[in-house]
Amino acid sequence: MGDLPTELIARDVSAPELKAASPKDRYSAGPNSLNDALATYQTLFEHYLEGERANARAPLPEDLSVRSKNLKASAYFLDATLAGVCAVDSIDFVTNAPEHTHALIFLIEFSREPKSDEPGASWIHGSNKARTDARASEVAVVLAGYVRALGYSARGHVAGNTLLNLEALSQRAGIARSENGLLKMPFLNCGFALAAVSTDLPLEIDLPIASNASLDWPDSNAYMGKHGTRPGWAQSEAELRPLHLGRYPMETLKRVPEPTTLILREEIIRNSKRADLFTRAMAGDLGEKAKVQRMRFATKHPLAFAMTPLIRNMVPMQGTYERSKPANLKNQLSDPQRNAESIKALAYFLGADLVGICEAESWMFYSHEAQQAKPIEPSHKHCIVMLLDQGFETMEGASGDDWISGAQSMRGYMRGAFIAGVMGAHLRRLGFSSRAHTNADSDILHIPATLLAGLGELSRIGELVLNPFIGPRSKSVLLTTDLPLSFDQPIDFGLQSVCNMCLKCARECPCNAIPFGPKVMFNGYEIWKPDVEKCGKYRLTNMKGSACGRCMKTCPYNREDLVESTRLLELSIHVPSARRALIDFDDQIGAGMRNSVKRWWLDLEMINGVCVSPMGVNERDLDLDRTNKLAQNQKLAFFPPHLQPPLGTTIASSVLLNREAGLKAYADAEKPSQAKQRQK
Repeated sequence: MGDLPTELIARDVSAPELKAASPKDRYSAGPNSLNDALATYQTLFEHYLEGERANARAPLPEDLSVRSKNLKASAYFLDATLAGVCAVDSIDFVTNAPEHTHALIFLIEFSREPKSDEPGASWIHGSNKARTDARASEVAVVLAGYVRALGYSARGHVAGNTLLNLEALSQRAGIARSENGLLKMPFLNCGFALAAVSTDLPLEIDLPIASNASLDWPDSNAYMGKHGTRPGWAQSEAELRPLHLGRYPMETLKRVPEPTTLILREEIIRNSKRADLFTRAMAGDLGEKAKVQRMRFATKHPLAFAMTPLIRNMVPMQGTYERSKPANLKNQLSDPQRNAESIKALAYFLGADLVGICEAESWMFYSHEAQQAKPIEPSHKHCIVMLLDQGFETMEGASGDDWISGAQSMRGYMRGAFIAGVMGAHLRRLGFSSRAHTNADSDILHIPATLLAGLGELSRIGELVLNPFIGPRSKSVLLTTDLPLSFDQPIDFGLQSVCNMCLKCARECPCNAIPFGPKVMFNGYEIWKPDVEKCGKYRLTNMKGSACGRCMKTCPYNREDLVESTRLLELSIHVPSARRALIDFDDQIGAGMRNSVKRWWLDLEMINGVCVSPMGVNERDLDLDRTNKLAQNQKLAFFPPHLQPPLGTTIASSVLLNREAGLKAYADAEKPSQAKQRQK
């Protein structure tokens, strides 16, 4: 249903489709605007608006309303603002009309912009339409690819590359109305971009907005968000906050010179990318089953499968360490603090949820490439870290390891690659060397960068930096550059104490990979080190789901409401004695249970390019007695650098993972207190 209460608006099947123009930018673009960088990505996205459909049709529900709800929910999952369905006929197509009978029409609202005197304004002003058109194109590509994966014909339609009159169809589908020759959406006073997916998939249609219906908030309940929707005051409230600060009040947290977990920089041994667990699986180090499943585990669901072309084809656009031309704005961009604020404003404008900046220290880089074993020379001293929220709404309805889990990750990876890629292209145009580091291709380790950029603390989940406002449900993307930037400090919000008491993620982990015991030292890091072999094999070979994020799903910091979340966070920070009660309270209210109201996706599996019904579905809820079953005899292994494939090994050679040695390494691990004593 989306996050706006459009169900309260009067509808009229006979409402006219009037000639109307889409909203435009309120600012003119300057010489240093973002538009050139956005245009490159727009061109890439439009290449995938069309494509071949699967050879067989998926086992979809016969109920047309269920199909339409699923398609609209998919659009909202991808952050569309409003979505509707209408019928189309051959006369609706400008030319080369496909035999399509229905269309999903959606709009994406313009992003917040800085005021004229705020950081980032010269880059952002005049780019809102181009930014939102690109985002709408991304969504259209994924949804069209999703429908084609279901075995139906589909084409995406976006501004400048459409066979349909998007302005007319937006009125027919009931997501906008013509007023004085301009399209207006209900409730919100901002611009937006339109896009559509036409298809031969039969769907239930929506009705147009009645001509005499008000597009304003109908009553105080709607304005206050009591329908479970976005409140009417949210937009004006957000305008009071400078864009570069973002939505979340990170500036209120305690900053510290060093992270709350020990890092012995001089003892860290840089690993090759070949040591990454999923790369080891690809090479056969984890056995044949894991090797086979490695190539498909994240894209087993058709929605995740549809994101793959964009993720893969954005890799060549990530940039290099070489400066393409002399910095023509060196004098104008010499203030590191102002630059940092401008970069953050730009990241938030493009859609990042949290942004921090740290020094890219040499030990944070991988040592060698995985395929050619080519050495990686640490470069760029400035690292911009961005987090993408995987979304509470969908995670609330999921078990964490069912069929939507892979799509949650892929959505974060895709959006992050777009944001960092556009930012890097923009900085290179200004004359500064910049390279994006995504899940598909990164020269730098994301975890230490996220930690040092002050976006969270290391959690019991282990190889995950937990943010106090969105918890563990984030994906990261990095951008390194030689643009002068000031650095953020790490944060301390008491997580080490909370995680020391809370065992919920360990209790709920399906494969018993998260430690119930204390932190250990691993390659220079103090960490609750998970058993990555157990975790990786489960995620790769999960036959009743597409991946796993059960630890994120069940964590007490996985909350939705910003006001309530902030209240509990402040209580945890300022009243340490309350932490135990807050942890117990999380179980008492059933936090981490599946909410059936939020379950919107279809359980489907891609096998050999065709969608089928899966063998089963993980349907987990909380198991409060599991700690006693698992904690006492838990055996964990880890694999420090001396147990990794030797430098120079490529993915062409298999080096079987030595679990017995890994078990011994974990059992013999140094305690953080011992490491600190050594340092003294």
